[in-house]
Amino acid sequence: MPSDDHRGAVTADHLLGGRVRYTQPRDGLRAAIDPVLLAAAIPAKAGERVFEGGTGAGAALLCLAARVEGLRGTGIDRAPLLVRLARANAIANGWPGLGFAVGDLNACPVGGTMDHAFANPPYHAPGGSRSPSDGREAAKRSSPGLLSIWAAALARPLRHRGTLTFILAPWLLEAALMAFRDAQVPVETVFPVWPMKGREARLILVRGRKNGRAHLRFASGLILHTDTGAFRPEAEAILRGGAALCLGRG
Repeated sequence: MPSDDHRGAVTADHLLGGRVRYTQPRDGLRAAIDPVLLAAAIPAKAGERVFEGGTGAGAALLCLAARVEGLRGTGIDRAPLLVRLARANAIANGWPGLGFAVGDLNACPVGGTMDHAFANPPYHAPGGSRSPSDGREAAKRSSPGLLSIWAAALARPLRHRGTLTFILAPWLLEAALMAFRDAQVPVETVFPVWPMKGREARLILVRGRKNGRAHLRFASGLILHTDTGAFRPEAEAILRGGAALCLGRG
């Protein structure tokens, strides 16, 4: 069970079945399965450099570091509180190779060349009910042209053949295809995540490769739950066991 710290503003939680210590805001945007699935999909190898946009309190980078030994990662976020939490989370888990900075993604370039970049961009449709939390609203509400800005900024430091991966709602697929193409990281794989067999996908993972030329493919995807609502073994291995999620084309 999470416990409030002395300020009552954050809770001490965990990810990957307890393998990752994770402090996050008590209110507003809290980590769900999105960053865990995103981290599992990054084909990083030991010692490689990765870059995350909109890192929040660092959930995706932390989960990736738990799987990939010697990872060097940089996360950017506009919220100073979240960046402070991300830095503290990296220290608490003993991963000095992770660094976090406050800044606007499009105006905050990272130094050096990255092997992989990734993000969980805002994907709630414009309109609809506004969240009572300003932080959650800013983190989740999409807007026209947003994916193009994020894709361009994250693709900029990628090495030749480096990967760019987003986790999104399916309704943003067309915009993502165009944004990745314009950023010179054409999409090579779309990977749906189904809540149950026979249900519509609620999430998609989209991966492109810098200067890639592969034809677009739709993967078979991942079904999260059985008919009883329990996690299927393959989903359990990823979400709690820290296993990698193979999208194909390594």
